[in-house]
Amino acid sequence: MNERVLVIVTIIAQYILSDLDFPAENDLVNELLASGFAADEINAAFLWMERLNHDPVERLTPVFLAPTYRVFAPEESRLLSLEARGFLVRLRLLGLIDETLLEEMIQLATAEATDMLGLDEIKMVAAQTLATHAQSEWGNEVASILDDDWDGFLH
Repeated sequence: MNERVLVIVTIIAQYILSDLDFPAENDLVNELLASGFAADEINAAFLWMERLNHDPVERLTPVFLAPTYRVFAPEESRLLSLEARGFLVRLRLLGLIDETLLEEMIQLATAEATDMLGLDEIKMVAAQTLATHAQSEWGNEVASILDDDWDGFLH
């Protein structure tokens, strides 16, 4: 995913997570255009978010609840930096996400990536995924992820 598109997704996610009223789509588009983003970048961000909302990864009830360990495929290792992979593993080991959400985050991050995604990019994908699935339930966790406030999860 293009870095500028990811920035737009982040801006939209911040509006969603804030207590302020979400602006009308036209107002938000005009604000993004005035900030220097191109129309095709804005469109790509909205399409990515729409796809995320309309085509969520199916949730399956696990039959075997023993701990699992995720091995990254070569293509995933090429597209996700060591720090990004470590971040995802950390979220899983802390119990903040389940295997299904982990897979969804990996799938979303690597789906359109052409260059390696770093820690900041995977944090945005994680925040967007969590915000999409349960905005009210995960609001504080998403903010903590973005701020690297891991103590916030333990209290």
